[in-house]
Amino acid sequence: MEAYDRLVKLVQDVAEEVNKARGGNKAAGTRVRKAMQEVKKAAQEVRVGVLESRD
Repeated sequence: MEAYDRLVKLVQDVAEEVNKARGGNKAAGTRVRKAMQEVKKAAQEVRVGVLESRD
């Protein structure tokens, strides 16, 4: 499923920024929050795809 692959890639790409944000880097925290919005959208696409495949 293409949407799931995109979701996994987004999470992997943001992992380094999460570590920077944990260290107190405020700019990294902003980038993480922005990336999490993209993760949320991608997760919704996966959900929709799964529901469509059921029907």
